[in-house]
Amino acid sequence: MTLDARLLEILACPQDKGPLYYFADEDTLYNNRLQRRYEIRQDIPVMLVDEAQDIDDAEHTRLMARVADEGLAPTFTA
Repeated sequence: MTLDARLLEILACPQDKGPLYYFADEDTLYNNRLQRRYEIRQDIPVMLVDEAQDIDDAEHTRLMARVADEGLAPTFTA
């Protein structure tokens, strides 16, 4: 199941308040500025800074390549 489009339009990183990238097939919201991943559990985004995962450079590169290859847009435009 994918997240509702209306929800995606308002989702922001709780730490820097910026937009996120949504990877539906990985149940992930990703902040490329801070290199932090927020999991989606049972169709609910877990938007807690303490539960976010810091991403290493290799994983960041992989995710940003997907953004470019798939033409993914952020949750909103700042």
